[in-house]
Amino acid sequence: MNYASLWKKREKKSSYLCCMTSKNKPIGVFDSGIGGLTVLKHLRRLMPNERFIYLGDTARVPYGNKSQETIRMYAQQCAGFLRSKSVKLIVVACNTVSATALEEVQEFSPVPVVGMIAPAARGALQKSNNGKIGIIGTRATVASNAYQDALRIFQSMIPTRSEKITVTSQACPLFVPLAEEGWQEHEASELIAREYLKTFLNDGTDTVILGCTHYPILKDLIAKVLPEHVQLIDCGEHAAEIAKEILQHSDCLADMKIPDHIEHTQYFITDTTPSFSVIAENFLGYKVPQPERVIIEVSETLPPITEIYSSEFRYG
Repeated sequence: MNYASLWKKREKKSSYLCCMTSKNKPIGVFDSGIGGLTVLKHLRRLMPNERFIYLGDTARVPYGNKSQETIRMYAQQCAGFLRSKSVKLIVVACNTVSATALEEVQEFSPVPVVGMIAPAARGALQKSNNGKIGIIGTRATVASNAYQDALRIFQSMIPTRSEKITVTSQACPLFVPLAEEGWQEHEASELIAREYLKTFLNDGTDTVILGCTHYPILKDLIAKVLPEHVQLIDCGEHAAEIAKEILQHSDCLADMKIPDHIEHTQYFITDTTPSFSVIAENFLGYKVPQPERVIIEVSETLPPITEIYSSEFRYG
């Protein structure tokens, strides 16, 4: 499936392309905290010539225990902040927002918005040999049934190896603090992983979606616990591929190489966290500059726009 074609399929005017006349505008990425850094890592790997702006809403994390109305407001405010930086595309690197408020952000955004759920669902359906797909995530993401819904929708849209799909989900809330502590190889982490993942050991599941942007940090541990044949789907990796596809299709990929001595990414957080730099280095694999603290104002909520783009793409 060509997501870029879907995005343009129902576009009424050329306002989307007009918003993206500058190839060298940055790509915006936001998350409720720091898990979205794993998504940024994939984006930078796939699009090394691009500049990025990362916003972590660390003052209001976690989003999972907030009402849907509050999550939608926070998401629009974060997207509004990124739009104030003249980004050409927004990546919602947060499964909670992708499950709860992605459609609202897309409806109000004049640039493409890519979420976590549809790209991962598509990837899982394409890779699964028997249609037995597992989902692990936070309690909020699992309870939303967003991945289950996306899998069923995309099953009718793309070729799959199995006519029937069976979906099993498991909340793994302790994986987030384990990832942030850097306990990928700790024996306690393995014990917790074995408890969480036991449901997938004998049920025939051959593909598991990592439905939280923290979980790729524990990917090796998860792979160790699960049967060898199980394929792991990193939602951030698949979202990064879709983002590149959209920009490439619209001829909006940056065409100038950024010199090595210039930082590719500006980092913003809404509250100072002493551990940010340490965790960021663990997640990204390299040192990052000190993030700038910002206060997101209500006025930075995205203004309504007159053109509503592809409804099919709202499952991004």
